[in-house]
Amino acid sequence: MNELYTYKKNQEVMKRASKVIPCGVYGHLGPAEGCMIPTSAYPFFVTKAKGSEMWDADGNRFIDYMCGYGPNVSGYCDPEIDEAARKQMDIGNCTTLPNTIMVDFAELLTDTVKKDWAFFAKNGGDVTQLAIMTARAYTGKKKIIFVNGYYHGVAPWTQKPDSPGVLPEDCRNSIYVDFNNIEQLKQVINDQKEKIACFIATPYMHGNFRDNVLPAEGYWNEVRKLCTENGIVLIIDDIRAGFRLNLQGSDAHYGFEADLICFCKAIANGYNISALCGKDFIKSALSSIMYTGSYWMSAVPFAAGIANINKLKRSDACNYFKTLGLRLTDGLKKIAESKNVNLSVSGEPAMFYLLIKDDKSLLLHQEWIAGCVRRGAFLTNHHNHFINLSLTPELVDETLEICDDAMQDMVKNHPEVYSNK
Repeated sequence: MNELYTYKKNQEVMKRASKVIPCGVYGHLGPAEGCMIPTSAYPFFVTKAKGSEMWDADGNRFIDYMCGYGPNVSGYCDPEIDEAARKQMDIGNCTTLPNTIMVDFAELLTDTVKKDWAFFAKNGGDVTQLAIMTARAYTGKKKIIFVNGYYHGVAPWTQKPDSPGVLPEDCRNSIYVDFNNIEQLKQVINDQKEKIACFIATPYMHGNFRDNVLPAEGYWNEVRKLCTENGIVLIIDDIRAGFRLNLQGSDAHYGFEADLICFCKAIANGYNISALCGKDFIKSALSSIMYTGSYWMSAVPFAAGIANINKLKRSDACNYFKTLGLRLTDGLKKIAESKNVNLSVSGEPAMFYLLIKDDKSLLLHQEWIAGCVRRGAFLTNHHNHFINLSLTPELVDETLEICDDAMQDMVKNHPEVYSNK
């Protein structure tokens, strides 16, 4: 068994960061988000990354299954994609007029995802916000149907009314239904259909600290039918799952067509760009909206996006993600079964979720994840994980050894739970 990692330099940098940056590291990249065990098990800062691996401030090496929380889809520092970006940087990036490469990327993207147009921004929240505005402009209605447990960004309308900094009126037009509950959705539409602009959801439920939930058979087809019959715009938030299940989009993966679909994370392998794609009937409504940003038409991310999507196509990426995802998750299931650990594996293999369910506090789960991290497999205790093109069977097998060691230690540390199993 390898010696457990320590993080002296990470902690030193964190002290410096905390003096000049709120929280030191803010948002979802903060240390062990949602963790109830000491964050000393986790690094805070990375100094380099390559392929599926990264190295922290102490020089510890990790096999990374978070992939930058999704953007790393082809591999960190992919030479082909980075070369395309460098070539574009040499001839222009953020210019007074957009570079013609924006049109090249829009043509490639719309052909790939089988939509009629693409609007580019920078963050996922930029395009989920625009999708809502477009639906309201098109329908002249206000209300939004959300699925309970949703995450569509950090704008006030995406939050719950009691969230810090959010006003009740920010969420006045929000309606909430459960995923996979068609009868509940029918009732909501029946009660308020004259007021509903749109239904927005991720293709499947990939929330935090709970099992991911796949759509029930026929669910999305029924949602599509209800939206069409009642003049409701159907929006898919494919920020996280986009380009991992099907290069045409996750709506195609589940056999239906969204009116609007939001992409970000994996679109350009970490170069900062997002896109809202949609059908022709709603294009004029979007065109009526004033919505822009200083860097939204910068050319380098377009070049990276072209190289990335072409690479994903050539590599049969989604099948590769599924194959390696199953190799890892099937291996983890066998390890857990051998130790009588109740490990739940949910979601899609390309974007799987793990949860040990042997205690309601979830502390056992967090202890196991922390043990994996301190041995060099970077997992999180609260979020789904990602497979990328640079991951190899050998790295997966190394990960399984690490996870086995960490789980063995977790079991030994808790005889009160596992001694009678």
